[in-house]
Amino acid sequence: MKSTFSFSLKRLMLLSMIITSAVVFTSCKDDEAPVNTAKNIVQVASADTSFSILVAAVVKTDLVNALSAASANLTVFAPVNSAFRAIGYPSAAYINSNVTSPADIAALKNVLLYHVLGSKVPSSAITGTNTGVATLKGDSIYATKNSGGVFINGVKVVQADVAASNGVIHVIGSVLIPPSGNLLTTAVALGANTTPSGFSLLVAAVLRADASAAGNPISSALSSAGPFTVFAPTNQAFIDAGFPTTASINAAPAADLAKILLYHVVPARVFSSDLVNNSTPLTALGGTNTVTITLPPAKVKGKANATASNIVAADVVATNGVIHVIDRVLLPL
Repeated sequence: MKSTFSFSLKRLMLLSMIITSAVVFTSCKDDEAPVNTAKNIVQVASADTSFSILVAAVVKTDLVNALSAASANLTVFAPVNSAFRAIGYPSAAYINSNVTSPADIAALKNVLLYHVLGSKVPSSAITGTNTGVATLKGDSIYATKNSGGVFINGVKVVQADVAASNGVIHVIGSVLIPPSGNLLTTAVALGANTTPSGFSLLVAAVLRADASAAGNPISSALSSAGPFTVFAPTNQAFIDAGFPTTASINAAPAADLAKILLYHVVPARVFSSDLVNNSTPLTALGGTNTVTITLPPAKVKGKANATASNIVAADVVATNGVIHVIDRVLLPL
């Protein structure tokens, strides 16, 4: 199946690095920072060496004026330097010297705009679970406040309410990657990766399962409005489950594959920050075929699985949901 969806090279690199990274769930103290309303957002960030890569990115993408405007009233979720290093931007000097092509600059700008809201939102105004808020990029981010703190797309706010003259900064420890498409197009793009950590066998299984549901194929469901959460098994997970090749998947009964795949889908947007220990969310397969979530570390277990699957990467955002990468295929009854 040929995908009509395309990525810029840099955006694909960013998403691929998030997919292949191990996920760690930690708890950090939300220290209140001193109020400094004499400086604008860029000046506040520039005065803190923890944001040197962020500041370099803002300069490179020509966003200094937008984030410095006295008339603005913005909210910025500001990743620290280690967050940028984790996705392939090791230093401010690297951005200055290596992010030079129009495509790379545009991709970086889109990432930065995904961290900015057009209004001032203090942490006290964030309530509920997965409240969608439009960013300056246009795509929504999802805010949650629970007993663990404030989270954006599952990423914890480690320092809230850093005041500036033209808005507020909330410090985060990971870069938020904007969605590059819906769940299906994201999976298809990642399906080009045939390595053990890739998803080509998952895509093959979706296409094979479509043959069993002409009226409502799984590929159409994953392209619909949702929201959905998909626990996405890697190629190695399919190999371990007895499906080592695309040919072996195409030889399997389509109806059986459809049941297995639906068992990996929860009809709700569930970020890592929403996972509850010993919970049993109902999957799209329905009936008694619930999966069990255990923490920490984050694991998910199917009814017929002898061993739980590890969630090895979390919170890959799509326009209609979220993907968590797992290392075993979940098996229903």
